Amino acid sequence: MNETYQAAFFDRDGTIGGSDEIEYPGDFKLFHYTEDVIQIFKSRNIPVYSFTNQPGISRGAATETDFINELSAFGFDDVYLCPHHYSEGCECRKPAIGMLKKAANDHNLDLLKCVVFGDRWTDIVAAKTAGSKAILVLTGSGKASWNQNHKTSIIQPDHVASTLKEGMTWLFEHTSSIQHVK
Repeated sequence: MNETYQAAFFDRDGTIGGSDEIEYPGDFKLFHYTEDVIQIFKSRNIPVYSFTNQPGISRGAATETDFINELSAFGFDDVYLCPHHYSEGCECRKPAIGMLKKAANDHNLDLLKCVVFGDRWTDIVAAKTAGSKAILVLTGSGKASWNQNHKTSIIQPDHVASTLKEGMTWLFEHTSSIQHVK
């Protein structure tokens, strides 16, 4: 397998830390391995982007700036977030691919050469719709999402990993040439 990755996208809640509940900046804690995972991708010249649905912003529970500052401090190269409630019908809220398309435009990415990690089926659907590799992690809502969808959905992840770190390990073991490509 000779693939190269231009970027990695990580969902926030349940994927890089927290739980299956919404935790706002200031309360949110990364999993103990997440900073290492981010640094390993970056050491291989693969930018790491956050992409997250945060409807609490539209309700005034937190600000977009709060999330951007938090995620930037964690080491993300850029932050993409949807502040809308699902009822607003926007084009950015996962499973729509608006955030991925914006990142592709901003950073001249080919989404076919990107990988997405997430704990919800909406992350997987967004990744596969965009043509990216999709890795479902079983942290956060991952186990429930897998149990609810894997037998009935025509869209499936490329890999199911116990954690973000295990997913990264699988990706690198199954990719012969990982490097940043423009």
